[in-house]
Amino acid sequence: MLVTRTFSTVALAAALGWTIPANAQAEQGPPEAVRAEIAAMREQMAAMAQQIEALESRLQASEFEEKPAAEEPGPVAVTPASAPPPVARLEKPGGWSFEPFGRLMIDAGSVDAPASISDPGLGFGNEVRRARIGVQGDIPGGFDYKMELEFTGGAVEITDAILGYEAGDTKLSVGQHNNFQGLEELTSSRFTSFMERAAFTDAFDFQRRVGLSASYGKGMVLLQGGVFTDNIDNLDADNNSWGADARAVVAPKLGNFQLHAGGSVHYRDLNDAQTTVRYRQRPQVHFTDTRFINTGNIGAVSELGYGLELAAINGPLHLTGETFWQQVDRPGALTDPTFFGGYAEVGYFLTPGDSRGYKGNKFDRVKPKNPVGKGGFGAVQVNARYDHLDLSDAGVIGGIQDSFGVSLIWTPSDYTRFMLNYWRNQYRDAAILAGTSADYSVDSFGVRAQVDF
Repeated sequence: MLVTRTFSTVALAAALGWTIPANAQAEQGPPEAVRAEIAAMREQMAAMAQQIEALESRLQASEFEEKPAAEEPGPVAVTPASAPPPVARLEKPGGWSFEPFGRLMIDAGSVDAPASISDPGLGFGNEVRRARIGVQGDIPGGFDYKMELEFTGGAVEITDAILGYEAGDTKLSVGQHNNFQGLEELTSSRFTSFMERAAFTDAFDFQRRVGLSASYGKGMVLLQGGVFTDNIDNLDADNNSWGADARAVVAPKLGNFQLHAGGSVHYRDLNDAQTTVRYRQRPQVHFTDTRFINTGNIGAVSELGYGLELAAINGPLHLTGETFWQQVDRPGALTDPTFFGGYAEVGYFLTPGDSRGYKGNKFDRVKPKNPVGKGGFGAVQVNARYDHLDLSDAGVIGGIQDSFGVSLIWTPSDYTRFMLNYWRNQYRDAAILAGTSADYSVDSFGVRAQVDF
């Protein structure tokens, strides 16, 4: 209404500007200079009237759009409870982007072994398990990058240093990154169901290495393969070992079931300077350096590994398991041992509507349906696992570890997590004697507080 009145007033003034001089001209006949000045004023006021009319039209349209919302409120847009928080992603014209990320995991707990074993790694322990920060983003031309650093143990280490290129369904990667050893190894430590991965993944020295790889994924099929040297911290002129990895996954969706089946093959040729390998493992927690099973150094020329992986998710329930065989090619006429590891797990969410995440042919983030801060309690999950590792074969007595574990996980929000683990580890032919016995049990207990962004 105010705009309409303003426009009417100006229009009236414009009309007066047209009529008054006209009357004056009829009565007195103004000179040419006055007549020209009046004509210019008329043009200016006419232009002003047009501008005000356009402004009025825009304001009226704005009032029309806003008025129903003010008088008749409609549905309010609510951010989904599981939506990720805003990320400080910087973008520049031309395809450049820069996005920081990181994680922090703090562990504590205890390892309880027979009293006859004296070891500084027993009893209470704690550590910053992971403290990482990194950046990732896009580069013009279809390229992307990722760089991540680890700040634990009093040193700075490079975890990922990757340059990637994506062309349709194929992704090429060069630099330090994960090989393709299996489901749990490729699942981020932020999303595992226990504080530590399966025993064989650590015992068989699964780690990131520098190399070139390719991945092809379309529909439910994923194919991965690459050639690798060594971890970036071990690269030098004397270390010329190399390896090759390949993995295939089929992940169909059948009704409410997300299924996963895969297999992998791994080969590593050792160099002249490194002619031995050693396989050993902790009692399911990382804050101790005590290994109750240990092959010691084994003369070796190469390693050949192959694994199988299965998983299924249906609502709050998930089932998963893997097996892995590691064969060592020893020099000369020595018999080649084959070591074995595997696990079977079942997990269930106690909170309605929650489920284990799955993305990119691996387990992914749990997003609580009712997170803390949105009127809910978050997601609560219980898991049970049997884990087996056999490091004894062909005359090598490294010991056997059978572990029975349970975990309780509380996920208050998408990016926070608290874990409680208990393990009963039973040993045969252990590398550490309890008195005169190599067969005994060890209990381990751990808790973790975790946040990532």
